[in-house]
Amino acid sequence: MALRIETFSNSDLRRGWRPGNNAGGHALFKALGHPLAARRGARLVADCAAAGPVAVYDPRDTAEAFDALFQLSDKCEIAELFVQRVEDRGRELLGHRAKLVSELKNSHAKSLLVLTFDSARLMTQLRPLLPDGMQVFSLDGMRLDEDMLTNADDYIDPLNFATNFALLRDVAPNGDTAGLHTRITTANYWSMHGAEDPELWLCLFDADGAVLAEWRQALPVAGGLITIDSQQVRARFGLGDFCGSLFIHALRVAGHDIVKYALDIYGDAGRALSCSHDANAWPADYFAGMPAPAADERLILHIQNSHPVPIPSGSVGLGIMGGQQVSLLERDIAPFATYSLDIADLLPDAKWPDQIEIHAGRYFVRPRYEIVRKDGRRRIAHANVERTDLQPNPEIAALSEVMGKGYIMPLPVLPVDEFSSTILPTPMATGQMELPVRADLYDMNGECIARHFMGRLQRRDSMPLTLDDWLAEAGASLPSGAGHVELVYDFRDGGEADGWLHALGQYTQRASGHMAETIFGAHIYNTPIIYKDEPQSYTGSPPGLTTRLFLRVGQNFGPGTDGLCHLIYPASMPWHPESDTRLILHDGNGKVVAEQHLQIACGGSRFWRFSELFSQRQRAAAGADAYVIIRDTTCRLFGFHGLQQGEQGFCLDHMFGF
Repeated sequence: MALRIETFSNSDLRRGWRPGNNAGGHALFKALGHPLAARRGARLVADCAAAGPVAVYDPRDTAEAFDALFQLSDKCEIAELFVQRVEDRGRELLGHRAKLVSELKNSHAKSLLVLTFDSARLMTQLRPLLPDGMQVFSLDGMRLDEDMLTNADDYIDPLNFATNFALLRDVAPNGDTAGLHTRITTANYWSMHGAEDPELWLCLFDADGAVLAEWRQALPVAGGLITIDSQQVRARFGLGDFCGSLFIHALRVAGHDIVKYALDIYGDAGRALSCSHDANAWPADYFAGMPAPAADERLILHIQNSHPVPIPSGSVGLGIMGGQQVSLLERDIAPFATYSLDIADLLPDAKWPDQIEIHAGRYFVRPRYEIVRKDGRRRIAHANVERTDLQPNPEIAALSEVMGKGYIMPLPVLPVDEFSSTILPTPMATGQMELPVRADLYDMNGECIARHFMGRLQRRDSMPLTLDDWLAEAGASLPSGAGHVELVYDFRDGGEADGWLHALGQYTQRASGHMAETIFGAHIYNTPIIYKDEPQSYTGSPPGLTTRLFLRVGQNFGPGTDGLCHLIYPASMPWHPESDTRLILHDGNGKVVAEQHLQIACGGSRFWRFSELFSQRQRAAAGADAYVIIRDTTCRLFGFHGLQQGEQGFCLDHMFGF
């Protein structure tokens, strides 16, 4: 059974557009479930229980979410429940039929719990209705401290809860491994939007959900690099091996209520190098896009309970995409605990190229999965949110009349002499029964080299497209040696679409056999006209026609590590013939050290390495904490970042912008 909380509503624009197309993200569940607030919430419930029978006043439709996270109805004797809206009278809530608050004066309860923050105004309104001697509590009793807030006057302002979770692991070297470590990298983009003194509040939980450490971290100047390294955390707090959740809260922010970051796993003599995107801060009902393991692989799903309540046994499970059976996890997971599930325990027959659907029940944020091969190499990636609110949209088939290609799902083709590339379309909505899809292959110069109609793929179909085989069958080659693939809708045989087209890109370094994979979804790119919320913008309402991307370049991983970047210029309609792309190299304090300029053909791409575009002198001047901001005011680029350690290994995932 899903947790009774609301986390994200794609149609919720009540607060207007927010950066990153984040209009639908709810803040109430974050306000209730924040680790600090949850401790205070537990004390609040205990105080209500001690005060005797309690009446509950729910003016903001908060009762179910609060009960889900704090078991109010189990821990307190609820005498009555009151609501404000006449339309809600008689509604069943927490085992009671709701009464109008105007009847409160007749209550015999000893205390009243007002389920709202910023309750002062409501308290004034309630005063004439309160029976003599009734003790009053409110959610203000679990507020965070004022110095943690951006907007103290509106407590559930999303900017007060710029939070996220990260998987943080540190394993010391032993006889079997050279050690495994984690590094989180981001930038102080909040000060670029006007925040004056932002700070991070961090809480590290172990695998059982116990707190290992809490601390605050000052942030650098606007645009400055932020790193959190597991080895440094381990040394600072005297910890042993750990694998758990790091809760990240950006305090006193501006512009963005999302904590974006790159997550790197490194160590084990180069066999573990891997990177992933941020966790996405909203627990979902389902996640998808996780591929089943190959014959020589073991697949582990890291389930990070993102709430202050246990995940009950049988509440989450796994199934093969398009199948009817769901295998449930028959064990509890403690609050804020991390359980590393071997997929074979639930789906012993799943094998590549099967795709696995994760039944998450809103208990955890976008999860990381890890694939460990028999030769000891490992890679980590993330699943994506499988939406429950989409149905086929007949308008999409006609979009080509006014928006050209319409929705485009771009994935890089890395240099073919060094890497092999495989593309796998992935259903990403519960209403997606088919994907009528075509793959178009482009050289970096923007020339279309080949097209491959994949057909009307059914939900149960899992059909990888391997670039080596495709080029051989087409008798084609990439003149520039690299390029990209665009997955687009193709209705030649009919079919349905909803605009939420996703695909997995899987890459293998030919020299080492090391692998990486990334997943993303389609958008409409670089058109001056708008369809629904497309082309999306990082900073406001559509159309999004500019680029600001963050690239960590790996100099703090030591000599032998080079930064990779693959920039794609997708265009649903013809746009500027070439991009006007600036690569701005900064040191760790946000000071500009050097700048390079790229012109990428419309419909083309550019693969580059940090060491190739910036001189040794420039790289040295930028220092260990160097990073690059990719800026273009003429078009929106889509980017992939990675690191490479010679022929030992590499990593790759999509980039983030702000």
